[in-house]
Amino acid sequence: MWSPDMTIRRLIRLAAAMMIAATTAACFQPLYGERSITGGSVVRDAMAAVDVAQIDAPKGTPLARIAVETRNDLVFDLTGGGGGAPPTHRLTIRLIPSANTVIVDPLTQRAEFTSFGLDANFTLTEIASAKNVLTGMTTTRVTYNVPGQQQRFARARALRDAETRASQQIADQIRSRLASYFVAGT
Repeated sequence: MWSPDMTIRRLIRLAAAMMIAATTAACFQPLYGERSITGGSVVRDAMAAVDVAQIDAPKGTPLARIAVETRNDLVFDLTGGGGGAPPTHRLTIRLIPSANTVIVDPLTQRAEFTSFGLDANFTLTEIASAKNVLTGMTTTRVTYNVPGQQQRFARARALRDAETRASQQIADQIRSRLASYFVAGT
């Protein structure tokens, strides 16, 4: 049953909710926003000032290609495709690849699905003080299909695509961890 008293209570609740929302609206800031609340430098500027060191890998190996892709993805993510600012921090990364068979065909005993893994240990060093300010590790696992014995090119291409996806995921995870460091300082 409708009563004017219930309508007034609902309007009061709605007005209270709107006032609370209005007072907290200015408290939130997009992580990659162009302006900070306090007027200081934004995360994007701090991340553009990170110098990503070349990733060590034996030349001519698949790991060398993965290292270059990871570094390129990370540099693009940090600078947005524009030129970087004068470096204030240096990022060093060490990659460790792995592969595991996930599913084996019971009749032929050949692998049908394989998991490619990539682990990355990274250290962010402040250039001015040569002090390590952030150390971390990130991992990713990417599964890919291994076609039959006669399709060697398809198998090699599937592995290469899995390596590329893994390097992109590692770069994204490191970028997110750096953004968290520059926002929170931890």
